Amino acid sequence: MQDDHAIKELLNAKEGEQVQFKEAKNRFDSSEAARICCALSNCGGGKLVFGISDKRPRQVVGSAAFDQPERTRKGLIEKLKVMVDFQLYEYNEKRVLVFDVASRPLGLPVQADGVAWWYEGDSLIPMPEDVRRKIYEETGVDFSGTVCVGAKFSDIDENAVEVFRNKWIEKSGNTRLKGVESEQLLRDCEAITEEGITYAALILFGKRSAVRRFLPQAEIVFEYRSSDASGPASQREEFQSGFFPVMTGFGSLLTCGMISSITRTAFLFMIFRLLMNAWCGKQF
Repeated sequence: MQDDHAIKELLNAKEGEQVQFKEAKNRFDSSEAARICCALSNCGGGKLVFGISDKRPRQVVGSAAFDQPERTRKGLIEKLKVMVDFQLYEYNEKRVLVFDVASRPLGLPVQADGVAWWYEGDSLIPMPEDVRRKIYEETGVDFSGTVCVGAKFSDIDENAVEVFRNKWIEKSGNTRLKGVESEQLLRDCEAITEEGITYAALILFGKRSAVRRFLPQAEIVFEYRSSDASGPASQREEFQSGFFPVMTGFGSLLTCGMISSITRTAFLFMIFRLLMNAWCGKQF
């Protein structure tokens, strides 16, 4: 649609944390678009504009990027978990596409491929740790991010860290994580901060001795029942160690008989219960 007023507003808009301009005359990388939209959302929401030059005086150059904008919009929503809308304009027979990105939820940074992106001026960077902490504090104190006084890296099960590393690589496709030292890996995901080992690190990766010392009420209970009948469980196991150490050996708990009768949904629900039990220190 032709909309001179909207185009003139865009031409006069200040590029930065709320508006980003990309000429993209032919195409544009979808992963980069997701990172930009992620940063816009983390900075309060904004617009990603294709088909207008970013240098002043700005000009409408037209863009053929994302010829199915509704499909792109749905992909961005699925990846970022925030609302994204779009507008298409035609100005002097030149196509301008604008994605309008909503602000992040209260107390939660938006991520794209495992990274919370942020704008520092016009520079797209991973969100600084002090900014992330302020966002988390919007909903109150985050116990999991609190430093556990007295905990050391030796309290961390490095085999569990390796399980986490492999899952992170599998999810992100970032093979460079293979060469990152274990302690640095946990710093990168903020399980370890400059102040020390967080409770999140112990809950996820802690050795049995560390969990018993620092989180004595935390316990993971695994029960298997072959039927709905009351009475003792067919199998019951209790753990006082981090989630990933327990998950590492979880497969050995499932006998062939169990596997034949358990559904994917039930298995995922058991994992959810294990995690919540460790996190809250309660038996479900």
